[in-house]
Amino acid sequence: MKITKNLFFIALSATFVVSCNKKDDFSELEDPIMTHRDTTVNPADDFFNYANGRWFKENPIPASERGNGIFHTIEDTVQAQIRKICETSAKETNAKKGSNIQKIGDFYASGMDTIAIEKAGMKPILVDMKRIDAITDATSLFSTIGYLHSIGVNAGFHLVVSQDDKISSQHALVLWQGGIGLDNRDYYFNTDTETANIRTEYVKHLETMSKLTGTDAATAKKESATVMKIETDLAKASLKMEELRNPVKNYNKMPLAQLQKLTPNIDWAKALPAFGIAKADSIIVSQPGFYTNLDKMVKSYSIADWKVYLKSQLLADYGTYLSKDFRDEIFHFRGTVLNGITKQNPRWKKITDQTNDALGELIGQIYVADYLPKGSKEKLLEIGNNIRTVYAEHIKNLDWMSEPTKKKALKKLDKIVMKVGYPDDWKDMSSLAISRDSYYENIKATNKWSHNYEFSKFGKPVDRKEWSIYPQTYNAYYNPSNNEIVIPACNILVPGFEGRMPDDAVLYGIIGGSTFGHEITHGFDDQGSQYDENGNLNNWWTAEDLAKFQAKTKLIVAQYSKFEPLPGKFVNGDATQGENIADLGGVVMGLEAFKKTEQYKSNKKMGGYTPEQRYFLAYGYAWLINYKKETLAMQIMTDVHSPAQYRVNGVLANLPEFHKAFNVKPGDKMYQPDSLRVVIW
Repeated sequence: MKITKNLFFIALSATFVVSCNKKDDFSELEDPIMTHRDTTVNPADDFFNYANGRWFKENPIPASERGNGIFHTIEDTVQAQIRKICETSAKETNAKKGSNIQKIGDFYASGMDTIAIEKAGMKPILVDMKRIDAITDATSLFSTIGYLHSIGVNAGFHLVVSQDDKISSQHALVLWQGGIGLDNRDYYFNTDTETANIRTEYVKHLETMSKLTGTDAATAKKESATVMKIETDLAKASLKMEELRNPVKNYNKMPLAQLQKLTPNIDWAKALPAFGIAKADSIIVSQPGFYTNLDKMVKSYSIADWKVYLKSQLLADYGTYLSKDFRDEIFHFRGTVLNGITKQNPRWKKITDQTNDALGELIGQIYVADYLPKGSKEKLLEIGNNIRTVYAEHIKNLDWMSEPTKKKALKKLDKIVMKVGYPDDWKDMSSLAISRDSYYENIKATNKWSHNYEFSKFGKPVDRKEWSIYPQTYNAYYNPSNNEIVIPACNILVPGFEGRMPDDAVLYGIIGGSTFGHEITHGFDDQGSQYDENGNLNNWWTAEDLAKFQAKTKLIVAQYSKFEPLPGKFVNGDATQGENIADLGGVVMGLEAFKKTEQYKSNKKMGGYTPEQRYFLAYGYAWLINYKKETLAMQIMTDVHSPAQYRVNGVLANLPEFHKAFNVKPGDKMYQPDSLRVVIW
């Protein structure tokens, strides 16, 4: 909840060598900044497609994928490296029991053993199904929900252990809305043709999954209607995506006794031990209205109805680990209906990804040793510190912020912790047991380990050195409760520059702007700006400065709400504002840091482009992403990130330097008059 993953599939190469190539003339080598351009497009009308259009034309989206772009290329590269780790480990049949190699190898081998998986059919899930069948009353209902949560099935709602927003040194129990099978509450209510069709297909999917368990057709039809009704009631009580962005509104800490009064039909004292919490005095109920509704639903639906719902939730999460008939049906709905994917990936890709998801902490240790370029941490810190320096200069020179607020903003900026590369200490997974006997049981074991690891933190001090991402993951995040940015070492790598150091325009366009600048700005976006330098939800603004800041954020909301990626489907400017603010701040700070480099000062052209023009082309390259219309529609409904074209065009239209660099003038589609340009940080 409070950790926001921000670089939406930013793609960088896995084969870049950090050792500096002293040859500055790249004329004999392919330059992706140049070769991906579509010069038939006017950059003043659509810079995103000007920078990337030729690549899109030459690289159509494969039938097995929801999209294509640099992220796909890099995922393939990294995935091949992880596959090698998995396959090499799997060959070590005599590896020491409990070693990283044994766990990785046995997990991967169990997932690749389709003969054993087909032979088992749905037998592995029957134990958990019978556990649901044993429910007799509300008490056993919530004890079973607690068990399901412990194996990764978040039925009914979400309960997590997380940092207390107002006391960041402590862990708190947090209740959050959840329990629906579609990715956003709006899927249950929007009336457009596409969404209505998804609802129809979802009910068919629920019915088919029920029949695959041996349920007769008439009963399966009835059960699918029951599940849809329960989920619709849960969705009705859920806040919209944009409402979830308000940390103050979603912070409702209360004694456990008060929660009990709020939900008299749920015995939390008996339920919490099933989640792994022996005793708790207080709890943060993020959306109280959701829980008062859930309490009513405990009585308005029969125990038989709840059993049907819980089985559906279990199948949704674990069906993909069963036989082919279950996997194919889940692919049909999740892959084809929701994302437009018509072809499944080969088995090794799925199991490589699953092994990495489950055991990424162990794989990461091998990845760092075998594949990570030397010097990655140092180069990342160099760029990050340069971005922080120019950020401080910008804050000092803001014309809309008073001195008292500037001092506090600078204090927060100075205290931002930069975690780069990989963690100094790896998580201890020695208690996790993995074997080659059952893929299903391995999934349960890793899910249980993750759940127990998180819930064991309750009552203990917060470990601010902990990472929530793997070094082999192409992503990054800002955590407001720790006032930290976390950048895996992979982010130093830039595709197309294998074996040579990219020029500074590229480094600062991608790593400086899209990564460090972006993540630091999250500390000062609509959400992050509400946390102080110590990570506590605490207003550090003067009333006048806060009003000015909020007026600026309203402008960026209005800008993005006008963007229409698909006919009749507009960007949710409220829900995406944090990412849009971070994109804008990132590209501004990346440019300012780049201006201090020798490349910028020399004003020497490369390929006919000035350093500043090349910087903007590199920024466009960072978001070389193309999605199928089904996936794009889902992103608009469920993602707090704007579609890639607006992460480029929407941001750059606000920059006077961009207007000057590409001669953007009135009448051009990207022209933004001075009066409408958003300037925040």
